[in-house]
Amino acid sequence: MTRKRMKPITAMALAAVMTLSMAACTGSNNGGSNSVGNAGNSTQQPEASPTETALNPEEPAWKLDTSPVDLTWFVGASWYPHTWGESLNSKYMTEKTGVNVKIEVPSGDANEQLTLMMTSGQLPDLISMGSWETAVKKLWEGDHVYALNELADQYDPYFYKVAGDGTLKWYRQPDGNTYGMPNDSYSPNLMHETGMTAANQTFLVRKDLYEEMGSPDLSTPEGFLNALQLLKDQFSEYKGQPMSPFFAQGNVPYGMTEYLQNLLAIPFEKDGKVYDRVTDPNYVAWLKTFRTAYERGLINVDFLVDSDTQVEEKTNNARYFMMVREWNGMAAVNPMLAASANPDSYYIAVDGPQNSSGDPAKLFPGNMDGWMVTMVSKSAKNPERAIRFLTYMASEEGQRDLFLGKEGETWEMANGKPQAKPELAEMLASDIEKLEKEYGIMDTYWMMRNPVIVNQWRPEKAPVIKQMEDFANAQADIDGGIYKGLDPLGDSEAAVNWSRISQNWEETLPELITAKDETAFDKIFESFVARRDEYGFAKVVEARQAELDARKAKMAE
Repeated sequence: MTRKRMKPITAMALAAVMTLSMAACTGSNNGGSNSVGNAGNSTQQPEASPTETALNPEEPAWKLDTSPVDLTWFVGASWYPHTWGESLNSKYMTEKTGVNVKIEVPSGDANEQLTLMMTSGQLPDLISMGSWETAVKKLWEGDHVYALNELADQYDPYFYKVAGDGTLKWYRQPDGNTYGMPNDSYSPNLMHETGMTAANQTFLVRKDLYEEMGSPDLSTPEGFLNALQLLKDQFSEYKGQPMSPFFAQGNVPYGMTEYLQNLLAIPFEKDGKVYDRVTDPNYVAWLKTFRTAYERGLINVDFLVDSDTQVEEKTNNARYFMMVREWNGMAAVNPMLAASANPDSYYIAVDGPQNSSGDPAKLFPGNMDGWMVTMVSKSAKNPERAIRFLTYMASEEGQRDLFLGKEGETWEMANGKPQAKPELAEMLASDIEKLEKEYGIMDTYWMMRNPVIVNQWRPEKAPVIKQMEDFANAQADIDGGIYKGLDPLGDSEAAVNWSRISQNWEETLPELITAKDETAFDKIFESFVARRDEYGFAKVVEARQAELDARKAKMAE
């Protein structure tokens, strides 16, 4: 796929054009009954801003007050390793804005931890959660977070100028308010225009082993099983350790379900109606292929039970052969493997399992939902500083600060545009952990990342990374982002039904793969489908259809 670099003015124009019409709708509430002072629990309302009369919708309001203030920021990812205040860049942004951030991450399940916080009424100032997480709806519906448009009306109308490619409109709720702002949000028009698809799903193989096998066809069940047999017969160990034949990211709920279904190009709808992908014959046939592989001793259950630590250890030591894995998760590992004593032990993207027609994969692109949504909680003591900090980070100036740091310190102008200093661009490829920990630039603080803006400043990717990215882009279903996250969330009957069904599926799929024969497989599968109906699957389908119809209507606006 052809990829174009965007000029800064183009990026901002694209971001602004879609936002202005939304601002006309949400901005009309200025001073009306939807002001922050009338929202939610009256005991939690902020005091009126002393600088409110000085607000200028053409100027960012964060500049009006850069006095020191502390904001807690909950990042709903237990694996997020970064802090604020130690890296060079976070110190610079605190010095510039006055905002010092205390980053908090969940010690276990993020949804459970946030639910406890909601019960106690003590939430962090800022909250970033996966757009698909059930806690997001609970935060909105339970009146735990501010409407961003109301905060913007009262404290920082400049917010509307930088909010992004129509995403506030996309996230607008039935009450007319928008409670979360996504990162990594892409519209189909933007992807078609720029060639940036944000697709990251890939089927990866270890380059040296794959090529030594003669680059076998892995797209058919027969080829897949034959390659696994070759691995067992000829390459069962690496550096004295057993090879793991296969890995699926996210285990059953992700890697072995929707991710595998995307590789198989299984449709999400037929004739305008939501399609049941789990019972699709091509998907069932490939699950049976995995069962056969297990029966023959070609795969084991480690990919279903390995801990994050075990996965990291095996990945870093090139002990997986095939992986259903997002390529950006290999951005730090592949350069390290390419620089090792065995420089061909890194991973490349190839065609993986395909449907019986041999159709290319239809991989999830970026979408309007984005990745995580950031919210301002009603526990915040300084909501005016919180919304202004979000405005700063969403602006081109803030995006440049977040991504590149301070001019002259970590970046400089080159060929008419900002670029990371050469030694730091090199560090991105050779030691990304040091780059993030000591300097805090590039993708260290991604919670408010706008790819429309920051991608123009990215250093050229190393070939061992670019190959995976290009492969994903070529198979991205650009208009397919609308299907991502159709499952019901929150406390509705459909959401409760879906939670029970998906939990049962997580228990059932390992049973399918380890079934003693195909007859046993069929009985287990039929039993699951029957239970699924008993658990209220019809309500889930109804909710999915309603969500899809609503999304189509929004896209048509």
